[in-house]
Amino acid sequence: MASDLESKGFRISRTKTEYMRCDFGTIISEDGDVSLGGQVVPNKDTFRYLGSMLQRDGDIDEDVSHRIKAVWMNWRQAWGVLCDKRVPQKLKGKFYRTSIRLAMLYGAECWPTKRRHIQQLSVVEMRMLRWICGHTRLDRVRNDDIRDRLGVAPIEEKLIQHRLRWFGHVHRRPPEALVHRGIIRQDNNVKRVRGRPNLIWEEAIKRTSRNGISQ
Repeated sequence: MASDLESKGFRISRTKTEYMRCDFGTIISEDGDVSLGGQVVPNKDTFRYLGSMLQRDGDIDEDVSHRIKAVWMNWRQAWGVLCDKRVPQKLKGKFYRTSIRLAMLYGAECWPTKRRHIQQLSVVEMRMLRWICGHTRLDRVRNDDIRDRLGVAPIEEKLIQHRLRWFGHVHRRPPEALVHRGIIRQDNNVKRVRGRPNLIWEEAIKRTSRNGISQ
């Protein structure tokens, strides 16, 4: 494969190339070495692609952690405005929604989120919102009151909104569209490994499709 690519003008770095074998819990596969030009290519459990972290087991733990780190980087760049008492709180909330929270929700439309992921994101968001309002947990101000002041909806509702928007986009496309190939579907005829199957995107859609959506 390397020689074919190089004949077309593509060059593969043998020192930087890595690969990840995806095992999504449906078929037990045997691991084997992948070689490139006589050199064994490192096998990784996680892989960064277009700003998202992909995991070998299909989970999103690494991607959620990566998004949290990214949103804290955005926060550090904007904290001077968000924590300025001279700026109206509604304006702070709008700035947070458009500049900070978008970094947290990047790629979230494809996440099969579990309760622990939502809890992680909610804790981070509420810490930021309390700092914006000049409060700490010791002030005993309710989370709902903080959100009302800033006009910020709960992160769980935004996750639902993003997921359902992508669901509608996918299903409006014709069946032969390439976007349908990226959906992992359960196959009852395939022998599965022991244990509880991984949560997939379509199952997450079924769980959240009946929930309400706010701003």
